[in-house]
Amino acid sequence: MKLYDSIGPNPRLVRMFIAEKGLTIPIQTIDLRSGENRKPEHLARNPHGQTPTLELDDGSFLSEITAICEYLEEIHPTPPLIGASPKERAECRMWTRRIDLTICEPLANGFRFSEGLKMFKDRVMCIPEAAPGLKKIAADRLQWMNTQMQGKEFVCGSRFTLADLMLFGWIEFGNQVGQPLDPSNTVLADWHKRIAARPSAKA
Repeated sequence: MKLYDSIGPNPRLVRMFIAEKGLTIPIQTIDLRSGENRKPEHLARNPHGQTPTLELDDGSFLSEITAICEYLEEIHPTPPLIGASPKERAECRMWTRRIDLTICEPLANGFRFSEGLKMFKDRVMCIPEAAPGLKKIAADRLQWMNTQMQGKEFVCGSRFTLADLMLFGWIEFGNQVGQPLDPSNTVLADWHKRIAARPSAKA
């Protein structure tokens, strides 16, 4: 296998997932700033021109972070980062989807349509007037997550999972692009410190 990597929260999430699994996968870095991801060679791997993209041993390609991580979990089930039972897997997928749709997507587009507009305006559909509202949605859902994390060690209770990796990666990204975690979200802030202390956070 080979991972086509780049800057950004999604590739980092997959690198952390790989590190938590204890796997060693060759990595090739794609330069997003120069537009390497939009050139024919990478578009042949991923027609959306996105990273990360995982090349499998048979020469085929997988993209989308949840698909990549679920594939790696299937072939390397230990330690389980999605779940070891149908109920555990469903719980992780439920939280991962909630975090992705209600926090990651509005946070990402809030950045793309404002601070990141110069980079993204010729690459994706951008709606600058939507940026303030999208940022408010992400901030509101982070406040909601703060209440949901009360009394829990991780998003899925006592289990460290893909849901934690996704939330951590995007909180980190928000902190870097003008959407910092509100310090009043003290439960999330404490959780973030615990995740940042894990060795995989350096991946």
